[in-house]
Amino acid sequence: MDSFPLLAALFFIAATITFLSFRRRRNLPPGPFPYPIVGNMLQLGANPHQVFAKLSKRYGPLMSIHLGSLYTVIVSSPEMAKEILHRHGQVFSGRTIAQAVHACDHDKISMGFLPVASEWRDMRKICKEQMFSNQSMEASQGLRRQKLQQLLDHVQKCSDSGRAVDIREAAFITTLNLMSATLFSSQATEFDSKATMEFKEIIEGVATIVGVPNFADYFPILRPFDPQGVKRRADVFFGKLLAKIEGYLNERLESKRANPNAPKKDDFLEIVVDIIQANEFKLKTHHFTHLMLDLFVGGSDTNTTSIEWAMSELVMNPDKMARLKAELKSVAGDEKIVDESAMPKLPYLQAVIKEVMRIHPPGPLLLPRKAESDQEVNGYLIPKGTQILINAYAIGRDPSIWTDPETFDPERFLDNKIDFKGQDYELLPFGSGRRVCPGMPLATRILHMATATLVHNFDWKLEDDSTAAADHAGELFGVAVRRAVPLRIIPIVKS
Repeated sequence: MDSFPLLAALFFIAATITFLSFRRRRNLPPGPFPYPIVGNMLQLGANPHQVFAKLSKRYGPLMSIHLGSLYTVIVSSPEMAKEILHRHGQVFSGRTIAQAVHACDHDKISMGFLPVASEWRDMRKICKEQMFSNQSMEASQGLRRQKLQQLLDHVQKCSDSGRAVDIREAAFITTLNLMSATLFSSQATEFDSKATMEFKEIIEGVATIVGVPNFADYFPILRPFDPQGVKRRADVFFGKLLAKIEGYLNERLESKRANPNAPKKDDFLEIVVDIIQANEFKLKTHHFTHLMLDLFVGGSDTNTTSIEWAMSELVMNPDKMARLKAELKSVAGDEKIVDESAMPKLPYLQAVIKEVMRIHPPGPLLLPRKAESDQEVNGYLIPKGTQILINAYAIGRDPSIWTDPETFDPERFLDNKIDFKGQDYELLPFGSGRRVCPGMPLATRILHMATATLVHNFDWKLEDDSTAAADHAGELFGVAVRRAVPLRIIPIVKS
């Protein structure tokens, strides 16, 4: 307790010096007035992506925000996003690292946070050319098909008993099953089982602790004290998930040693084992276990959120639902599970998913970037160390880019070449440039196929339509922005 006055004094002095030094800077992007110590934090509210979008209309597509002592520039237009992510991509390839990400040295090992150097380049090459190549994705699609059948069986049971499906819960478990099948040829979870709840608790624990607002991230002087216990809790959840992944990997390595001539499996783990045994890259086993942690946490949260938003929009827009059903019927016929190879024949399904990504980007501010050196952008100075946030939410709802941006209208993409693979800066749910999401090929397959399975096999009605509009509009900010009220809808077998 005796150290508290000294700590408070140091904290106040550091924050005031930082504040005054930035006020003396010239030619920074415009922005709202920052108050001493707290900066603009009191203005953010529950949904900062929405607040930033409103403020950008006043201050422009490059906007200064002070989050405590963390100086941040918000990017809110495709043109400025291209400047940051493409033209000056090397300068802005750094990461602002939250305290929670230091758990289990994840910040030093994860591809998502490694500096753009040799280890990062090796990991990127492996992801692009081996783990997420078209050949690898096609080889593992049979594993994913089995898990989609389990989703279908679960929804059928709910339909038979007249129960509503909690789409978030079903999407979460399905995503975990699809990812565990693709990564490990294994079923991580079953519906309504103890194992489901245990695995769900770990994954959500990691996602929650990474997304929780942490004062130590905005006032680095507090980091050694971990005042909210974020780092301590993160160590627990990260450790549990890494232990599970390491168990799968060690089991496969032991199996390979015992029976080196056994038939190869079509999962990611087989690729990882081959790479480890070939010793071709200067990477260690932990690089791969931390990569798979990123895939599980990032993939489960974002895919779950996007599937729920897709079903929410379709239920609220029955004409769009009907058009998608008709397309799926014309291509898949009586087949319950739509084949992944049929994707090119399903332009309206693709348009639906693009529209969901536009109006509900799962990570509306993308992963933070950091300026590695001073850089001038659009006539403004962005100093070294600045945190950069790309507001994909603001870009996706900009009326100067999109007609009726608040309206769910998949038709806008039918004659539009814009895609979300990182080349079109109007639509950036997976980022762009050097730091584009490596798991995008798997994530998009999961999102398209899970949505198609739910729409193709059942009609749907709201469990309670009295609050449907309000529930649909509410958002809950986190690592992924989900519906504030979980979507519960009743499946009806099509006659």
